Amino acid sequence: MSSDAATPEQSLEQRVADLESEVAALGADEPTRMTIIATKGSLDMAYPPLILASTAAAFGWDVTVFHTFWALDILHEKRSRELQVSAVGNPSLPMPNILGALPGGDSLTTWYMNREIDANGTPTIEELIDTALDMGVDLQACEMTTELFDYDTDVFYDGVTTGVGAATALEHMADADIQLLV
Repeated sequence: MSSDAATPEQSLEQRVADLESEVAALGADEPTRMTIIATKGSLDMAYPPLILASTAAAFGWDVTVFHTFWALDILHEKRSRELQVSAVGNPSLPMPNILGALPGGDSLTTWYMNREIDANGTPTIEELIDTALDMGVDLQACEMTTELFDYDTDVFYDGVTTGVGAATALEHMADADIQLLV
C-alpha cells in the first residue's frame, strides 16, 4: 500500500471541506431574504416592522413586509399620521395602566409617545416608509383586508404593492431565510 494514499479519515475530512465550500458558494450569490408579517396598526407597533425592514435592506437583504388587518393603516397615507397608542394592556408605559381606560387616555398616551419621538429625533412613520421604499423594501397591502376595510388602493403610499393575497405572502415566507410575525 502506498504511503501517499489518504486514510479514510482524511478522505472524509476532505469531503466535508468540499461540501462546506459548495454550501457556502450556494448562498454567496443571493441576498438573505426576510419576510415580515405586520398585523398591528398602533403607533408603537408600526415602528418594529419598518425599522427591521429598513435595517435589513441596509444590509443588502431582500425584504418583504406583508401588512394585514390593522397594520394596513400603517400604509394608509392619512391614517398612518393618526396612529394611536393605548395604555390599556401595555404595562411597559411609564404611566399607570388605568389612564388608558379613562376618557382621553389613548390621546394622552399617544401625545406622550409623539413627544418622545420628537424629542429623540426618531423618524416618523412616513419617513420610515419612505426610507424602506427607497431601499427597495416591498411593502405589501393584504388584498383581503383592503377589501374588508373597503379601502381604495389610492389611499396607500406610492410604491406600496397592492393586490397581494395570503397565498403570495405564504410563498414569500416559504422562500425567506427569516420570517417574522409582528
